[in-house]
Amino acid sequence: MMKHNVFLWKLYDIYFSLHNQLTLKKHASLCASSQRGAEEPSLENITSQLATTFQCFEPRYKEWCDIMRSPARMNRKQWEFVYILEALWQLGCIAEGKRGLGFGCGQEPIPAILAKRGCNIVATDLDFESALEQGWATTQQHAATPEALNPFGMCPGDIFQQRVSFRVVNMNDIPQDLRGFDFLWSSCALEHLGSLESGLQFIHNAMNCLNPGGIAVHTTEFNLSSDEDTLDTSTLALYRKKDLVRLEKELYDLGHTVLPFNFCKGALPIDEYIDIPPYRPSPSLKIQIQQFTVTSIGIIIKKAA
Repeated sequence: MMKHNVFLWKLYDIYFSLHNQLTLKKHASLCASSQRGAEEPSLENITSQLATTFQCFEPRYKEWCDIMRSPARMNRKQWEFVYILEALWQLGCIAEGKRGLGFGCGQEPIPAILAKRGCNIVATDLDFESALEQGWATTQQHAATPEALNPFGMCPGDIFQQRVSFRVVNMNDIPQDLRGFDFLWSSCALEHLGSLESGLQFIHNAMNCLNPGGIAVHTTEFNLSSDEDTLDTSTLALYRKKDLVRLEKELYDLGHTVLPFNFCKGALPIDEYIDIPPYRPSPSLKIQIQQFTVTSIGIIIKKAA
C-alpha cells in the first residue's frame, strides 16, 4: 500500500530520515566524509565489501532507495539491493539490451528496476512446493509468477512483460540452457542451499551462465564473531573470512577476477550496535543469530575473458 501511495511513502521517507539522524546522534556519531577511515568501504569506490553505516548515508544509497520507494535506513537487507544495483551500474551492466539473470529473486525490486532501464532479465526462484516447505512462500520472500516481481509498478507493465521472464530454478542444479548472460546476481540466497560448500559451489556453477567478461554480484551472510566457529546447517550457513578468501583463490585459479575484499566492519560508533530478534527496520546492519554476530557481505566477480 505504501508504495502505491506516493504521499504515504514520502511521510515514511521523512520519518526514517529523522530517525536515522537521531540514531546517529544518540550514538555520538556524525557521517561526515572527513570521519571515514581509510579502510571504510564505500559505494563510491565499490568492491567486495561488508555492509556499514557510512554507505547508508552516501548520496547513491538514497538515490537507489528512492527508485525502490523504500525509505533509506540502516538495514542490511536494503543495503544488499542497493549494493547489487550500484555494482551493476558502475560495471556497465545496466544498459539497453544487456542480458541479466537473477537467482532466488523472491519479490525483490531488482528485476523491475533493471527492465525499466533497458535490460532483458530472466528472474528465477524455487518451485512453490519447496518454497512453502522452507517457509519462503508464507513470508513474501518467494516469487511464483512474473507479476510478483513488479508488484508496485516500478516498471511499466508492457515493458516489464517484454523484458522480464520467469523460470523455476533450483540453485543447486542450474539448467544447462541458462547461458549467454552479461551479468547475474543473487541476494542473500546462497546461504540457504544446504551447507557452506553448497553455497560456494553455486557461485562457481553460476559463472558458467556468463559470457566471457561477464559480471556476477552476490550478497550473503558474514560471520563477524569468528573465523573458526560458525553456523553450517541445512537451512542456514554463515560465511567466514577464510571461506571467502578460499573462494577468491579458487576463482582466481580459474582465470576469474574477484574485486578485492574489504572486511572492515565500519568505523562509526553505530557500527558496534547489534540488533536482536525481533529485528527492527533500523538500525539493523549487524544482527545476532544464535551466538554469532552477523552482517551482509557483497561479492563482485568478473568472468575470465
